[in-house]
Amino acid sequence: MKVPEEIVELIRGEQYFTIASHINPEGDALGASLALALALKLLHKDVKVFNSDGVPYIYNFLPSSELVETVMDRERLKRSILLVLDCNDLERVGLKDVECKKIVVIDHHRTVTDFGHIRWIEPESPAAGLMIYNLVRELEVEINTEMAVNLYAAIAVDTGTFRYENTTPEALRAAAGLVEAGVNPGEVSRWLYESWSVNKFMLFVSMLNTVEIVHTGNINSAIATITLEMFRETGADAPDTENFINFPRMIESVDISAMFREVESGCWKAGLRSKGNCDVSLIASCFGGGGHKNAAGYRICGDIEDIKRRLLEAIQDSVASR
Repeated sequence: MKVPEEIVELIRGEQYFTIASHINPEGDALGASLALALALKLLHKDVKVFNSDGVPYIYNFLPSSELVETVMDRERLKRSILLVLDCNDLERVGLKDVECKKIVVIDHHRTVTDFGHIRWIEPESPAAGLMIYNLVRELEVEINTEMAVNLYAAIAVDTGTFRYENTTPEALRAAAGLVEAGVNPGEVSRWLYESWSVNKFMLFVSMLNTVEIVHTGNINSAIATITLEMFRETGADAPDTENFINFPRMIESVDISAMFREVESGCWKAGLRSKGNCDVSLIASCFGGGGHKNAAGYRICGDIEDIKRRLLEAIQDSVASR
């Protein structure tokens, strides 16, 4: 992976930086942001990390997670370089407009916009964390244990701990280097997968009870829903649902796993996951969303049964167009 020299020179020549990532952050967005912030601090840069939703409790184990701020310092931003990680849309950052010296987008999603003055887009990279790993090395900053844990978690989350089709030799080589830098893989896995609250577990049980297996041509889809009422009944929160979508995908016959999470009355966040050659980014784009070949999403409002019907129609259309 080649890091754009323009970004390296910009970082070396500027002093003030603000790192921002998308709303509803997961391990890749947060781990990449924190690792880059720690690297820039070692270069004696003035750095702020922003995420409008903050750090979900499941990621409090990430070293220096307390650096993440939920309020943007607009005055400071005016003299800063804004580094947008793991997304390429200002709306996804949770901001309507910004005034800064320059915007740099570092992202690995296939859905590309013209947002940003400098854009480094690597759709073949399994994680933004892998891009930041290469950037830090290009900046000739030695990766310490704190940075390594953040980067390892970032890459692990987006590759399903190296189980998904997007796992590359480069990702595995980077992971090995990060373990050598001090990461304990077992400990990171325990934080990621074996630290559920009772509330989260009960929400998971409720979600599983909604799963429907639907056959569309030669595609089998598992569709699950999480309603606001289910959150109230279990006492769980939206961040608790991370990774739920991957469980129905474990069914051998399932090609696509879809999960609809109600974010406000009648409005839903749709997540799509797939196996093999099922390109769910194309399906998500039908509804104004996007993402990767095997992981995508969109937002939609309406009656949930109608929404599910429209999804199945889009899946049918995608099958017919192959």
